[in-house]
Amino acid sequence: MGTSLSQGVEEGRCGDRLWLYATYHCNLACVYCLTESRPGIANRRTLSRETMVALAEEARELGFGALGVTGGETFMLSDFPETLADLGRVLPTVALTNGTLFTDRVLDRLAVLAELDVALQISLDSAEPARNDEWRGPENFAKVVATVPRLVERGLRVRIATTVDDQTDDELERLCELHRSWGVGDDDHLVRSIVRRGRAALEELGVEPGPTDILPELTITADGAFLHPFAPTVRHGVTDLDLLVARQVRPLQAALDRFLRIVAHQPAGTDVVRNIR
Repeated sequence: MGTSLSQGVEEGRCGDRLWLYATYHCNLACVYCLTESRPGIANRRTLSRETMVALAEEARELGFGALGVTGGETFMLSDFPETLADLGRVLPTVALTNGTLFTDRVLDRLAVLAELDVALQISLDSAEPARNDEWRGPENFAKVVATVPRLVERGLRVRIATTVDDQTDDELERLCELHRSWGVGDDDHLVRSIVRRGRAALEELGVEPGPTDILPELTITADGAFLHPFAPTVRHGVTDLDLLVARQVRPLQAALDRFLRIVAHQPAGTDVVRNIR
């Protein structure tokens, strides 16, 4: 295959996190969504709990160091709290979520995560409710503000992800003050630009990623394996295939082999600038 996963990671050509797109179903319809996720979406492209756990176990055997789970909204899956615990028992895991579906019952089911290497990465784009909800949906801000402290109180690790467009430095600083007040430190605050793919491309928002702007990390969806988690985007209901690695995802070794052949042509060096993460 020309290179190994460990060699690719050491040379800065790729990361050692395997990404799983759990579902493209969502209770929100963010204006910059990569996958055109929304309520009532017809093609939900869901990975089953059994498939995600099996892929995680394969990933561990192949030398991956971590998992990322995204969507859509991961907690639209009724069994996701248990799936997330299963994944966290295999490898360190971060799950992306909009943080709006955390009822008391869901919080109780998540309690076990405090004992695992699992983080919940919650999206919040502004400390101003109207500004945040303009991008993400009505009452999103209020629900996140109510949820994050309850997660932190239960000993769960929370990360805040902010997608930026025209926010000012002062606005971002107010957001930082807010997440610090919850006990979420700056190291757990991820800030990135809108990527002009999916719905963002249709809305003419964000930046066009260059060939080295995004670190390749093997990403699995119901449609196949892709080069990185910003790759399996959707426009007008159709998946973009320009960054498809392989249609076959099981066994994971086959998709990894194809992935490594592609990243062997990526620039090497830990000093390669990655502007989007």
